[in-house]
Amino acid sequence: MDATDEDPDTSAVRAANTAFYAAFEARDLDAMSDVWEHTDRVTCVHPGWPILSGWASVAASWFALFDGPQRLQFIVTDEHVHVEGTTAWVTCNENLIDGGGTQAVAATNVFVADEGRWHLVHHHGSPVVQQARARNS
Repeated sequence: MDATDEDPDTSAVRAANTAFYAAFEARDLDAMSDVWEHTDRVTCVHPGWPILSGWASVAASWFALFDGPQRLQFIVTDEHVHVEGTTAWVTCNENLIDGGGTQAVAATNVFVADEGRWHLVHHHGSPVVQQARARNS
């Protein structure tokens, strides 16, 4: 099944996931804020960071990341969307391009539906060890 054959919820979750990465790449705090639910139940794990809990901590992390010098371009691959009622999750690979090269991050994004909109409640990114480096370890 291709994206044109998706049910409306799956398409809406895919669009919310795309909006998340667009906001991240653009370093747009307003757009990032619009993607997330603003409650104490949200959590975020940036690669190498501890678990952040609650919208205040998560929002502060985006401010810190966007205020830094690093600019990232995302190429999202292997995106899989799963919807169960008012909860959905997306697994994907974030292929990041920055001034110093590329890196890969395996990500899971969890969304919940509220009043017809899907909001992000959890993002978890884990760095992927490159196979060549793993063999040399």
